[in-house]
Amino acid sequence: MRIVLASGSVHRRKLLADAGIRFDAVPSTLDERALEAPLRDSGATPEDVALVLAEAKASEVAEREPGALVIGADQTLSLGTQVFHKPVDMEEARRALLQLSGRTHRLNSAVVLAENGTAVWRHVSVASLTMRELTPAAVGRYLAEVGPAALTSVGCYQIEGAGVRLMDRVEGDFWTIVGLPLLPLLAELRRRGAVED
Repeated sequence: MRIVLASGSVHRRKLLADAGIRFDAVPSTLDERALEAPLRDSGATPEDVALVLAEAKASEVAEREPGALVIGADQTLSLGTQVFHKPVDMEEARRALLQLSGRTHRLNSAVVLAENGTAVWRHVSVASLTMRELTPAAVGRYLAEVGPAALTSVGCYQIEGAGVRLMDRVEGDFWTIVGLPLLPLLAELRRRGAVED
């Protein structure tokens, strides 16, 4: 069975490749912010938002790739009821990191499998991360060190790199934090016979 990842994410591609999964990457062309806009006022939880976006991506690509098993994934970062997005520039990244400083936020990682345009499996995993107290100077040094990479993730950090130094405590698995709940996904792929046992 052909497996397709409906994402252009370097991180998600690496996670699947490192797990030994053979797949093609066919990024979704959906406008995520436009899809998310009506959800903001609907009472949808951050987990719901991640799941809706993951399903939309998987279904859209599955319509274009008939017969393939398509993996869609999305992640939201929530601090209480506030949902964060990838920063558009370094100033926005600086503000986000200062807002997260000393507080516990949640990464809500959804993964969906779709075939022929229809979702056939859904899962959400949640990780809680507590950032240490960061001074404006410490945030400035961190952003100067990581540069534009800070703009590629919703929390302005990559836990697998220098971003781990920003943390005080992490509860949840690595794959959920990076943005693809890999263990539940692999279990479902095995159950469907899409990967060998």
